[in-house]
Amino acid sequence: MTRPSTDLFLGGDTGRLMAQLDWSGTPLGPVDGWPQSLRAAVRMVLSSRYPMLLLWGESYSQLYNDAYSALIGDKHPAALGDDVRVTLAEGWHVLAPLIEEAMATGVASWVPALQLLLERAGYREEAYFSVSHAPARDDDGRTVGVLTVCSEVTQQVVGERRLRLLRDLSVLGDGRTVDVDATGARMIDVIDGHPLDVPFAAIYLRDGTALRRVACTGGDHWHARSLPDAVELTDPGPPAYAWGLTDAAEGRVTQVTDVADRLPLPAGPWNDPVRTALALPLPSADEDQPLGVLLAGVSPSRGLDEAYRSFHQLLAQQISVALRNAQEYEEERRRVEAMAELDRVKTDFFANVSHEFRTPLTLILGPLTDALTDATAPLAAVQRERVETGWRNATRLLTLVNSLLTFSSLEAGRARSDARVVDLAALTAELAGVFRAAIERAGLTLEVSCPPLPRPVAVDPVNWERIVTNLLSNALKYTFIGRIRVTLDADDEEVRLTVADTGIGIAERDLPKLFERFHRVRGARSRSHEGTGIGLALVHELARLEGGDVRVTSQVGVGSRFTVTLPWSAAHRTAVTGPAVDGRGDAARAAVEEAMGWLTEPDDALTEPDPASGAATDELAGARILLADDNADMRAYLTRLLTGQGWRVRAVTDGRQALDEIHSDLPDLVLTDVMMPVLDGFDLVRRLRADPMTRTLPVLVLSARAGGEASVEGLSLGADDYLVKPFAAAELIARIRASIRRARDRTPAAAVVGDPATVAAPPARTAPVGPVPPTPVVDAVRDASVAVEAQPAPDGLGDLLDVGWTYPSAATSAAAMRRDVRGALGELDVDPDVLEDLLLAASEAMNNAVEHAQRPSRPEVRVRVQVGAGLIRISVRDFGTWRDRRPAMDRGRGALLMNAYGDVRLVSTAEGTTVTIERRLV
Repeated sequence: MTRPSTDLFLGGDTGRLMAQLDWSGTPLGPVDGWPQSLRAAVRMVLSSRYPMLLLWGESYSQLYNDAYSALIGDKHPAALGDDVRVTLAEGWHVLAPLIEEAMATGVASWVPALQLLLERAGYREEAYFSVSHAPARDDDGRTVGVLTVCSEVTQQVVGERRLRLLRDLSVLGDGRTVDVDATGARMIDVIDGHPLDVPFAAIYLRDGTALRRVACTGGDHWHARSLPDAVELTDPGPPAYAWGLTDAAEGRVTQVTDVADRLPLPAGPWNDPVRTALALPLPSADEDQPLGVLLAGVSPSRGLDEAYRSFHQLLAQQISVALRNAQEYEEERRRVEAMAELDRVKTDFFANVSHEFRTPLTLILGPLTDALTDATAPLAAVQRERVETGWRNATRLLTLVNSLLTFSSLEAGRARSDARVVDLAALTAELAGVFRAAIERAGLTLEVSCPPLPRPVAVDPVNWERIVTNLLSNALKYTFIGRIRVTLDADDEEVRLTVADTGIGIAERDLPKLFERFHRVRGARSRSHEGTGIGLALVHELARLEGGDVRVTSQVGVGSRFTVTLPWSAAHRTAVTGPAVDGRGDAARAAVEEAMGWLTEPDDALTEPDPASGAATDELAGARILLADDNADMRAYLTRLLTGQGWRVRAVTDGRQALDEIHSDLPDLVLTDVMMPVLDGFDLVRRLRADPMTRTLPVLVLSARAGGEASVEGLSLGADDYLVKPFAAAELIARIRASIRRARDRTPAAAVVGDPATVAAPPARTAPVGPVPPTPVVDAVRDASVAVEAQPAPDGLGDLLDVGWTYPSAATSAAAMRRDVRGALGELDVDPDVLEDLLLAASEAMNNAVEHAQRPSRPEVRVRVQVGAGLIRISVRDFGTWRDRRPAMDRGRGALLMNAYGDVRLVSTAEGTTVTIERRLV
C-alpha cells in the first residue's frame, strides 16, 4: 500500500491521522488520484483553526481539522473518510436539507444556532451550532461537495435560557402580593415553562419537624403523585430517603440517580427519560436549618457538569429569596393587622372610658356650678377660690374627654358631619374674637380678616369651631412675640382658612409627622408642656371629614402658617335641618380658659405664710420652698398648701427660672414638676446635682408620669423623692418635712440659720481616705434615721467603712436611707455611676422590706454599709415574716433592678429577712 505524501496533510493531529489513513479503501480513492480542487480544499481545512468539515462526493466523505474533531467527541477519528450520514445519523434529518440545498443550488447558507442531537459523550446530547454550508467545486467547476464552517454555541444558548428562567423567577417571585404557598406555586409555574433545563420540580417547606410540599410542576399530574406530600423528619420513611429530602433538609445537596425507576418522565428535546435529580436545601438565615428543599430534575439531554450544578444552586437561592420575602411580607401583614386590631380596641376603649367619664364629670361640674352661682348661700372668699379651681379643672377634663371621644369616633369611622348652612366668615371671626383677650394679654397682636364669602357654605359648626380653636390655641402656645393672623378667603375652587403666626416655627424634619396623633416636637419652646398631642391630628381628621384638607408651611425662628382648604363641592353639601346641637362655643371658651392659665405668671415676691398657720413650736417654721410648675392652678394650690404649714414659698413656671432663683437665693427644698417648658424637672435635677453648691440641696419631684421607669429615672438623677399625681396633701407635707430634717441633721446648726451657701457646700476633706470609725448609736429624731454601731467584718470588708442606720418601717424611709448612704460613700471617692447603681438597688431592697415584712417584731429596717477588700456591701434587714406579693402588685422591677446593679443574696428566717447587695469598687 502506497502512503500519500505528508505535504498534503499538514495540520495538527488530525492531519497526521489523515496522512496515515489508507484512502484507497474509501470512496475518495488514493490520494494520488485526487483532483487539484480537492487537494486545495483539504489544505485550507487543515490550515484553519476554526472548526471546518469538507464533505466530498456522492458518499459525503468527511475531511476535517483538529477544531472540528473536538466537536464530534467520541466519533473521531472513525469519522475520517466515512459518510457523514452515518457519523451524524442522529442529527441527519436536520442537516440533510441544508447540505442538499447547497449541493443543488450552489448557494451558501447560514444558521446561527442550529439544534442538533449528538451522541458524542455516551448520551443523546442537546447541542447548538452556528453553521455555514457552502458548495465545494471540482476542477471543472461542478458542485461535488459542501464546505461546512461551524462553531458550537451550546453553552451560550443554554446559559441564556437558564438566565431567563432566573430572571423570570426574580420578577414574578417578589412575594409582596401573595402568601408563602402562593409564592411557591408561582415559582413552580415559572419553572414549568422551562422544561428543557428543569424537567420537573417540587418545593418543600419546613413546617415544624416536617417538610410540606407546597407546589410541584404538573399540578395534579400523575408524576406529582409519585412524590411524597409531606415528610416527618423525625421518622422520614423510605420515600423521603430515596428522594434525598432528609439529607437536603439538613443542608446537604443530594444527587438522586434512579429517578427513571420511580418516575418514568419523558423530558428534553427528544423525550428521553429523566434519570437524575438534585435535592437542594433552600437557604435561610439559620445555616443549620434550611427553609425547605427544592427537588429538581436534571435534563437527560445535558450532562450534570459544574455549570449545570451552579445553575441549580442559583435556582434554589432565587426560590429561597422569594419565599423569604413572602414570609416577611406575611409576618409584616400580620403585624399590621394586629396593630390595626390593637388600634381599634384602643379606640373603642378610649370611647368607652370617655363616655364613662361624662357621668362623674356631670356630677362634679353641676354641684360646683351651683355653689358658685348660689346667691342665697354665697361662698366665702377662700372657699370660692377652691371651688373655682375645681370647676376650671373639671371643665378642662371635660374638654379632654370630648376631644378623645371625637378622635375615637374619627378613628373608628363613626364620626359624621352635621352640616348646616352658616355664615362662615362671621362664625370664624366670632371664634377668633373669643381668643382676643388671651392673645393680647400675652403681648401679641390678633389680626382677623374674614370678609363675606361669595356663596353660602355648609359645614358642621361644631367641627369648624374645633378646627379654628385648635389652630389658634396652638399658635398662642408657641408664639411669644409678634402677631397671630386669621384670614378667610375664597376663589373659584375653594374656601381657605389661614392661621399664621410669628412663633418659634417648626423644623422641616418634623413637618411630615406634624398631623400624626400624639406627635410632639421635642425640645420646642412653649408656654406650657401640657396637652394630649392630638390637637393638630384632630384638625387634620376634622378637615377631611368636612371634605377638605389642611397643610402647613413653617420656618424655624420665623413662624408657621396653617391652611385649611374646603372645596366648593364639599361646601355645597345638603344641609340638615332642625335645631342645632348644643355646645357651640364650649370648645373655644374652654381653650381660652386653659390658655389664660398659661399666661398667669407667678408673683415675683416670696409668698409668706399666714401668721396663724403652723405650730408655734415647729422647728421647720419659715422654711423656704422653691416651687416649679407650669400649671397656674397647681402653683396656686401648692402655694396655699405649703404656706399653711408656716413655710415661705416662691413659685416659678419652668426649670430655667428655678435655676435662676436657686442661684440668687438658695431655698431649703425644691419642689418641681417634671413636664415643664424650657427646662423640664429631670434636667433641673441633673443640673443641680452637677453643681457643687447645690449637690446636696433636697429635691422632691412631682409628676403625672406614673410607673417604675419614670420614678427610677428621677431617683437615678439624684432626686431625694418622687411623688406621683394625684397625691394626698398629708403625704406631700410629710415627705417635705422628712427631706428638710434630713438635710438639717447633716448641717451644723449655725449653717441652718446662717449663710445658705454653707448649707449646700460639701464637707472639705483634710486627710487622705482611710478607715472611718463606726458611728455610735444616737437617739432617733422624729422620723430621721438612727445610726447603729457596727463592728468590722472578719474578712476585712469593713476596713475602710463600716456604718449602719435604723429606719422606721415606712414608705418615706427609702429617701432617708439614700441620703445617708450617699453621704457615707461620698467620702470615699466611689465612682459616681457605681454609687447611683447601689442607691437604686438599695432603694428597691428598702421598699421591699417595708412592703413585705408582715407582723414585724420591730417596726424598723436596719441598713449597714461596709467597704473594704475592694468591695462595697449594703445589707438591708427587716424584722417581719416574709410575704410574697401578688403578680399584679409586683411585676419584677425591684428584683430586676437589684440584680442589674449588684450581686444580690437574700436570707429569710423566722426573725426577718436580710438582703445583701455587693459591688466591686473597680
